[in-house]
Amino acid sequence: MPRGELFILSAPSGSGKTTLIRNVLEGGRYAVGDLRFSVSHTTRPPRGVERDGEDYWFVDRERFHGMIAAGEFLEWAQVHDNFYGTSRAEVVPHLEAGVDVLMDIDVQGAERVMAEHPEAHSVFVMPPSFAVLRERLHGRGLDQREEIARRLAVSLSEIRCYERYEYAIVNREVDEASRALAAIVKAARHRVRRLREEVDAVVDLFAREIPQARAVVAPK
Repeated sequence: MPRGELFILSAPSGSGKTTLIRNVLEGGRYAVGDLRFSVSHTTRPPRGVERDGEDYWFVDRERFHGMIAAGEFLEWAQVHDNFYGTSRAEVVPHLEAGVDVLMDIDVQGAERVMAEHPEAHSVFVMPPSFAVLRERLHGRGLDQREEIARRLAVSLSEIRCYERYEYAIVNREVDEASRALAAIVKAARHRVRRLREEVDAVVDLFAREIPQARAVVAPK
């Protein structure tokens, strides 16, 4: 069984990557199927309708630091007063079982994962303009004004990291961007190294059947 593909998705907060992820994971027109979302751990409290184990694993600081000490994280970082991290259990066992995994992590975490998994497919999502990002952050109603100001302030430094990624998607329109993300996943699944067993089986079939076909049409 071929190893699963690892997809890393990063973006400034408010760029719309969560919507893109849902579009390729769920049963809509851009869903690709057989793709597992890696749920991150965080010490921050849930926001809005976020659910434990679905949007994040919400843990306290003691549990998070215990996981750090035990080497359970593939990557982790402190963002202001909260900690975020991706556990190895959310990623590695599934890849080894041939399951494709999609990670939603910031640029700092992405750099660490790409160093450990250079075969990963990295995608950077960015808004078409600063004005659009500001409008989206205010429009979603999840953060206080101070938090929105902080997210906007760091957006330029995040966007400048796009060159470290294999792919970039400018999220001007959600359908177009969702189609692009789905295409990246599908393209990775059709690499020769991924399909080698299946393709080799076809080659073997040709090798067995062509001599028989020649025998049938050969003159007597």
